[in-house]
Amino acid sequence: MTDRDLPLFVGGRRETPNRDLEVLDKYRSEVAFRVPLADPATIDRAIAAAVAATRPMRELPTWRRREVLEHCVRRFEEQCDDLADVLCVEAGKPIKDARGEVQRLIDTFRFAAMETGRIGGEVVDLDQTPKSERYRGMWKRVPIGPCSFISPFNFPLNLAAHKIAPAIAAGCPFVLKPASLTPVGALRIGAVLEEAGLPEGAFSILPCRRDGADLFTTDERLKFLSFTGSPEVGWQLKAKAGRKKVTLELGGNAACIVDEGSDLEDAVERVVFGAYYQSGQSCISVQRVLVHEDLYGEFRDRLVGAVEGLKAGDPRDEDCFLGPMISESEAERLHGWIRDAVDSGATLLCGGGRDGAMLEGTVLEGVDPAQSVSCEEAFGPVCLLQPYDDFEAALQVVNSSRFGLQAGVFTNDYSRVLRAWDELEVGGVVINDVPSWRVDHMPYGGVKDSGIGREGLRFAIEEMTEIRLLATRCR
Repeated sequence: MTDRDLPLFVGGRRETPNRDLEVLDKYRSEVAFRVPLADPATIDRAIAAAVAATRPMRELPTWRRREVLEHCVRRFEEQCDDLADVLCVEAGKPIKDARGEVQRLIDTFRFAAMETGRIGGEVVDLDQTPKSERYRGMWKRVPIGPCSFISPFNFPLNLAAHKIAPAIAAGCPFVLKPASLTPVGALRIGAVLEEAGLPEGAFSILPCRRDGADLFTTDERLKFLSFTGSPEVGWQLKAKAGRKKVTLELGGNAACIVDEGSDLEDAVERVVFGAYYQSGQSCISVQRVLVHEDLYGEFRDRLVGAVEGLKAGDPRDEDCFLGPMISESEAERLHGWIRDAVDSGATLLCGGGRDGAMLEGTVLEGVDPAQSVSCEEAFGPVCLLQPYDDFEAALQVVNSSRFGLQAGVFTNDYSRVLRAWDELEVGGVVINDVPSWRVDHMPYGGVKDSGIGREGLRFAIEEMTEIRLLATRCR
């Protein structure tokens, strides 16, 4: 499939009804790709195809599901340089980060292939009372049925893979709506799936406008919805989803605690990565940093120096660390939040400038917690510093957020490790690293406004399956 030949996929078949969606090179702000947009009638046909594929997908034997996933792994490995270039263009992702995402795409499909043989079930000891002593039981997991997936712009390959790969492993047909800003990666996945020998109708990949995508949420033929994106949109979709099961991964404003006795050089290096990796456009990007008062001054000076030294510019440049944000409007939004914080008394330690979609790496201190840049999801290259003198109080500051995805804690005190794990209201606590750390087979998801349900291959498969019990009376 060439850059000028980007169909959508309906029931596993490629179609090119139009070229209506222009996909920009995010750094050059020029059209790089033109892809089709699906209309409601096309989405309806795709859902019907998924329904028709429900039995064939459910009956696909484990070895065939694994074979499909392993085929994808091989093909992605063969295409890794090209896929990284696509990410660099459509997402503005620095080329080194783009290569890292392609490797995660490969890992996600590989982990899914490994999990296909582990879905299984258990024997249940029913004979716990006189009433049930003559009964035996067992349960297994069965595919939930046709699934609806909506993926975001910031990881166009791997976050689509976190929905597609477990669906194949579980035996579920699906329809996927990729982000309109970055649809090309998902369509490239579709081209590989087309080769893999899935049952007819098993998958559809359908770029479409948000206002034309209601069927992904409301159609009762779909049994499961997995959405990754903003809280405002996610909770609205859940309210409209009807009786279908829903998983939401909705982002956050992740905090990191740097406790007394921490290795400052290591902590600064990891916070720089966590806050500014791919211009901070990650739902677990480091946004709030609480540093013990004994370390605060030196940590602040080291962090500012490191951020000022980050190279920004063309994401194709091997030395580029900060590329453009996904759009000029997003950069303008966050730039406004930074200005508002400074106008309200915060100190700008570095950065704060904007040129189109390029926003400088920014560090603020003394930010009013009510400011948007503190209490909302910044989703850009900015972090906020504040000192603390009491670990318990720092935990409560982390918990003061309406979000709860992941948190990081740098500490050498194991009792504080356990205290953080017990007390922090988040889906994951990362010790001696930033909350931005993730591997693709771990349970991943949040609480509060960060969503419901879990991704990570085994855990996503559980979301996409249902438990079916067998109880037998032995005569």
